[in-house]
Amino acid sequence: MHITLIKRAGLVLALAGSAFLSGCASPAKTLYGWEGYQPQVYQHFKGESTDQQIAEMEKSLQTISARGASVPPGFHAHLGMLYSLTGKSDQMVAQFEDEKKLFPESAAYMDFLLSKVSKGEKL
Repeated sequence: MHITLIKRAGLVLALAGSAFLSGCASPAKTLYGWEGYQPQVYQHFKGESTDQQIAEMEKSLQTISARGASVPPGFHAHLGMLYSLTGKSDQMVAQFEDEKKLFPESAAYMDFLLSKVSKGEKL
């Protein structure tokens, strides 16, 4: 009877200890610093102010850089699209080029958008 009680107490202590240790684990580091990117995309589709969206994304970009994280795919492309809506084509081109540099798989699409702009078409 005492052996069974000791085994149960040992099992309870082991479970409590593992629960305690798992609660102390630090969260896994994500590959990208998402910051306010996803809410900004949502605000874009809701029709929020383009200038405000640009300001928020630039702020997020600074925060991501300060933390030493990487921007997620599409971040610079979306910021470039916002700049195109405000007529800031130089900044749009710079953002598209950054997107191509960071994510080479986006090059074909970024080049397509840049060719449209060079022809005077709207994005």
